[in-house]
Amino acid sequence: MNYLAHLHLGGPRPGELLGSLYGDFVKGPLQGRWPADIEAGIRLHRQIDAYTDNHPLVLQAKQRFPSERRRYAGILIDLFFDHCLAAHWHDYAEEPLQQFTERVYQVLRDEAALPDKLALIAPRMAAQDWLGSYRDFAVMEQVVAGMSRRLSRPEGLAGGVAELERLYVPLQQDFREFYPQLQAFAQRSSTGMTDRHQAS
Repeated sequence: MNYLAHLHLGGPRPGELLGSLYGDFVKGPLQGRWPADIEAGIRLHRQIDAYTDNHPLVLQAKQRFPSERRRYAGILIDLFFDHCLAAHWHDYAEEPLQQFTERVYQVLRDEAALPDKLALIAPRMAAQDWLGSYRDFAVMEQVVAGMSRRLSRPEGLAGGVAELERLYVPLQQDFREFYPQLQAFAQRSSTGMTDRHQAS
């Protein structure tokens, strides 16, 4: 999943929100490098990624792409699912999307020790409202272009947005079936981590 989904699933408290994002920027063992609530958020992020990558509905969504595109299908699906979540946010969250994203941006502004790469992009994320802009499918073109510049073979994403547009209806159905299951998994995993922390 991409930024918005991880933030939505990771929990509402500042440390949980930070951990949800840090999961994309912090690699390797944790072992007390960060406060406990942030490390719990990173662990949940990693569990969500593993669950997503192996879920039958996500594997089915990848199979919708032509064989030459499948290597990059996961990237496109992550972005598209964030679009679906933003576009239908009221189906999955009580807090309005703008209120949620403003709260996230404030948490990022308040944190003085963001991981290096996140520290670089956080101001742009807030100024350009990356999270809220996912509502607009047209934004996918800019996002995919930005991602392709970070790949060793950027041509792999060329034409990816046109592919998403062609597959819009079935991929949206995949998301609607998958996301409630992912929400339930994240809730179970988060509760399990809390129980283990309290027991230790």
